[in-house]
Amino acid sequence: MSLPLPIALDVFSTFSGSFWLCLPALISISDPLGSAIIFHQVTEGRSELARRILARKIGINSFIILLSTALLGGYFLRFFGISIDAVRIAGGLVIAVRAWNLLQAPEQNADRKQKEAEQDGRTMALPNGLDAAFFPLTMPFTIGPGCIAVAIALNTVHPHGEKIIGFYAGLILAITIVSLTIWIAYSSANKIMRMLGRSGTRVFSRMAALVLLCIGVQIVATGVQGLLMPIFQTDIAKKR
Repeated sequence: MSLPLPIALDVFSTFSGSFWLCLPALISISDPLGSAIIFHQVTEGRSELARRILARKIGINSFIILLSTALLGGYFLRFFGISIDAVRIAGGLVIAVRAWNLLQAPEQNADRKQKEAEQDGRTMALPNGLDAAFFPLTMPFTIGPGCIAVAIALNTVHPHGEKIIGFYAGLILAITIVSLTIWIAYSSANKIMRMLGRSGTRVFSRMAALVLLCIGVQIVATGVQGLLMPIFQTDIAKKR
């Protein structure tokens, strides 16, 4: 059963808007290029084949975590009585603060991710590199609390009615592309090291952080609007 043309156009427009909202946010917070350089250092000494297999497993794990968090995280919070607008404001603030920190001190973020990946040398000491595929290389190194907060916050801005189909289609496509980007970036860590180096990835990270900051502010604004609109509507109704 096909949708009427006006509804189909609305669904496609929602799909496009959802995709271009979610993709920059998730790419910015996960930072595949910057993480690939640290991944290269952490897996130094392992064969190229082992690195590629490890990168593939990390990409798959990232997809599963992001998708399950994005689809279920908001419902889990609402189960405890937290309103959707409160989740939007909290999630948007987390995104904005995270982005601000990335803008101000990308070196500190890189150092933190280095420690998460190395786990005080335990990751490099593992005889089988695949043992580290989920912990610590997927969580918390690649998909940390910041990514999870972003995924939950993005889900809170979904529309209702037929448009929700387009929204979730755009969200799932964005998560798929982010996971593939992580896989490709980690698999090509040697080439990224030669092409960009540390300074190049930091410039890219700052640009991505600016986009992420704007997205965080936008989500906060949506939450504030949702909280205040019923109050204004009540005041208008009383005046009438």
